[in-house]
Amino acid sequence: MGLLDPVRAGSAVEAATGDRALLQGMLDAEAALARAQSALGHVPPWAAAEISAAAQAERFDVRDLALRARRGGNPVIPLVSDLTAAVSGESAPYVHRGATSQDILDTAAMLAVARSLPGIIADLHRTAGALGRLASEHRETPMAGRTLTQHAVPTTFGLKAAGWRSLVLDAADRLSALRPPAQLGGAAGTLAAFEILAREPGSGPRLLAAFAAELGLAAPVLPWHTLRTPVADTGGALAFTAGALGKLAADVLVLSRTEIGELAEDAGGGSSAMPHKSNPVRAALIASAARRAPALASVLLGSLAAEDERPAGAWHAEWQPLRDLLRLTGGAARLAAELSEGPAVFTHRMAGNLGLTQGLVVSERIAAELSRLLGRGPARELLTRAAHRAAAESLGLADVLRDEPALQGLLSHDELRELTDPAGYPGSAATLVDHALRRMPAGRTQP
Repeated sequence: MGLLDPVRAGSAVEAATGDRALLQGMLDAEAALARAQSALGHVPPWAAAEISAAAQAERFDVRDLALRARRGGNPVIPLVSDLTAAVSGESAPYVHRGATSQDILDTAAMLAVARSLPGIIADLHRTAGALGRLASEHRETPMAGRTLTQHAVPTTFGLKAAGWRSLVLDAADRLSALRPPAQLGGAAGTLAAFEILAREPGSGPRLLAAFAAELGLAAPVLPWHTLRTPVADTGGALAFTAGALGKLAADVLVLSRTEIGELAEDAGGGSSAMPHKSNPVRAALIASAARRAPALASVLLGSLAAEDERPAGAWHAEWQPLRDLLRLTGGAARLAAELSEGPAVFTHRMAGNLGLTQGLVVSERIAAELSRLLGRGPARELLTRAAHRAAAESLGLADVLRDEPALQGLLSHDELRELTDPAGYPGSAATLVDHALRRMPAGRTQP
């Protein structure tokens, strides 16, 4: 029910990947197979119609199927038995005709992927749109750039938001490139049973194409019983997406710390014990998804090393991790869209934090200027000494440099203050923001 998984609770992806939805996917595959065989003249139209009419998930007991799946190792075996019993004796021989359990279960999994992706991608585009607006609005808003947890050089909040947006668009592109395929191969991927039952040698590939078309899935070049590219690609793209959203979440979590206070979620979560708390819960939940996703994807990638024409265990190991990845990523994408559309941006705190080091944050800039005047070696030695004194005595770097004998007559105090002003050293941040915002989501153009 999602009690311990609030990332996906209540999301559209949760509904698309629930047990009943997956059961419906299996039934959709069975019905599509009958219709595809009928279209090729291999199954009577009336039988295909009756099988399709019976293939409704609400007619079957999901829990009972799950318990009976233990005997054969997968839920398709008891489902075929129940679906066969649900149609007339005349139609019964045409249920699951020529197929194997993996055909149905893999196809149902790809249907779940295909039905989940549009919503995830839409939320990513929504997130990218909100981040683009933040980047544009704050393209010149100065803030401290931080490396290894410490102030490094100034940047702008707009550039940070543009970076988040770039990752989100990378994720959307990867998911948009996925083309979930149908699976149909028969017992060992040769399509032999379909051809012998149809008494039409060479008809297998045509049936595979018709089956995929019935379901709106891609038609694979080969049956992929042990060629697990579709699952591995999906897992990789989903894990990348969770990680990309995790970068956004990680930065929000840092910047919303009480001591930093540069960002806040528009509606933080409360605490059961501390009434003053407004926790960045969306970011925390996204971060939790980003930490779980790589391990799930590793299971799917490990299943690529599948022996024979159907492995013992590798295929079975994919089922739950693939569903969990869809749910985590879909939930994280929904949360990211909500988070991105309404953060509170505290520019005064950004400015205040940027000034905490009293000019040390632009030591790179000063080093370049002093090297021009004194040479690289003497400049570095002087600046290192001045920086240590400024930090130790809590002095402004401009004031310390003013006392350096080597700089007397070379730079005025006003010039030193200008050189140590963090707002004057944004580099090409604004230009980079403009460049990044020219990129549009795949399939879209700038207005």
